Amino acid sequence: MDALRQSVFASQDYYWEPWGDDEDEAGGARPRPATLDLLLEDEQIQTEGTHSILDVYRVLGPGEEPEYCTVEPVGPDEARRVAGTERLTREHVPAMGPLASRRWFGRCAVLHDAAGHPEEIYFWGFSGD
Repeated sequence: MDALRQSVFASQDYYWEPWGDDEDEAGGARPRPATLDLLLEDEQIQTEGTHSILDVYRVLGPGEEPEYCTVEPVGPDEARRVAGTERLTREHVPAMGPLASRRWFGRCAVLHDAAGHPEEIYFWGFSGD
């Protein structure tokens, strides 16, 4: 998740309002922060979020209760219920969508290739409108 967060920050693929209350002294647009830490310290971002993976901070372990700004892995029982299998693939992604139904809480699932080998981790959820 950390690598994904760094990639999203570096690509600037997140919500940023350049015309907020913090316009620069010349009345121009606010520049994007130079670091992820500075972005997350921004008051507007703390209130509205980035509408991206940057709004979540950690993946929960087994048995942990979901908390604000966390990601909960799809468990075997959920996978079987929504997809009929524990070995999820990209084809199962649409069926998993409803598992992320609360704002500011994310989900993730390990997706497998055609041979049943883990291939990627898929993250989804809602942090904004």
